[in-house]
Amino acid sequence: MKTKSYFPKIGTIAYEGPRGENPLAFKHYNPEEIIDGRSMSEHLRFSIAYWHAFRGAGVDMFGAGSINRPWEKGKDPVSVAKMRMDAAFEFFQKIRAPFWCYHDRDIAPEGSTLAQTNKNLDALVAHAAQLQKATGIRLLWGTANLFGNPRYMCGGATNPDAHVFAYAAAQVKKAMDTTLALGGENYVFWGGREGYETLLNTNLKREQDHLAAFMHMAVDYAKQIGFTGQFLIEPKPKEPTKHQYDFDVASGIAFLRTYKLDKYFKFNIETNHATLAGHTFEHEIEVAASAGMLGSIDANTGDTLLGWDTDQFSTDVHGLTLAMISILRAGGLGKGGLNFDAKLRRPSIDIKDLFYAHIGGMDAYALAFKIARKILADGKLCQFVADRYASYDSGYGKDIEKRKIGFVELEKLVLTKLGEPKPRSGRQEYLENLIMQYVTNGA
Repeated sequence: MKTKSYFPKIGTIAYEGPRGENPLAFKHYNPEEIIDGRSMSEHLRFSIAYWHAFRGAGVDMFGAGSINRPWEKGKDPVSVAKMRMDAAFEFFQKIRAPFWCYHDRDIAPEGSTLAQTNKNLDALVAHAAQLQKATGIRLLWGTANLFGNPRYMCGGATNPDAHVFAYAAAQVKKAMDTTLALGGENYVFWGGREGYETLLNTNLKREQDHLAAFMHMAVDYAKQIGFTGQFLIEPKPKEPTKHQYDFDVASGIAFLRTYKLDKYFKFNIETNHATLAGHTFEHEIEVAASAGMLGSIDANTGDTLLGWDTDQFSTDVHGLTLAMISILRAGGLGKGGLNFDAKLRRPSIDIKDLFYAHIGGMDAYALAFKIARKILADGKLCQFVADRYASYDSGYGKDIEKRKIGFVELEKLVLTKLGEPKPRSGRQEYLENLIMQYVTNGA
């Protein structure tokens, strides 16, 4: 399938090693490098977010778009959408990302009716299927935009109007159909407006019951159509809704278990959302992993000086190393991946900036992956943690974990044998220095 080139002056991004000085080359991400029998590309499963990379126009709440692309020209929105998709798949190939992700409204324009909207979507899904076949690029996940249109100003599944709930259900049904048609390995639920602004007009329990009913409908429909991909929930606090029901991983787990949905869902964790919830990225990963519900990652970062979701590309190798340690200890991401839910800064208007941003993000994660593997292989950090909890490996400590002992027996032990505990140092500063040593020395 031959199409016009939208990046004629930029070739496929090569790996040139850490000492390379070419800004349009990878320093640490070598997709073909074999590690433990798998390529680095298979380990990291990088994905490009269609909405930021190809729908982002440099818009913010104070100004119109600053980014103009050559493929955004034409009077027919479906034809423009196809040109945009051609440009996207050329970029996916040149940046050497094996996956892409999209919202339904990213790839196809809305029509005047749902039927027309679905027709538009079908045309673009057919186009995407051809491009996937021609390039080998796969769909990591699809999802539905239930937050942009004014009909969803009070949410989709949690909307007080059953008519809006029904419309949201119809839209998700279609989004699931298209995800299946394109071989998507996951389907994501991001409840961007599933929450409330004030309790004065809200029946909180009813809204949460409706959200659970919506999720159960999705599970049932997946079985009907034979979709065997992984369902993911993406937590996010506050923005745009003040009180969101998917605040963080912990609240998400509580919701899923309450409504008996936990065996059907895992989590798509976004770095910036974790920090907005008052957590670290690795905290959210550990909470999900401890429940066996770590699914995928939206790879970005926020600005510590700003209190909203800035969706920046992360080059913080130290922070990413901590996250990669948690991911690797959990056994990796399985069907999930590392999706660059990150956008260019408003003044970054050149085509090359799109490449620079993704190269930097991919290199940072690749280096963090290598460093984290070395830390875990050396075993010093793991051994320290194991030693710290060694008292639970035998005797009364083991009985505590297995619930074979109670307050009465433990009181007797303290009074007759154990006495006063001797404090032991947590050695936080030593461990921070240890991590810094690995990061400084590199992979």
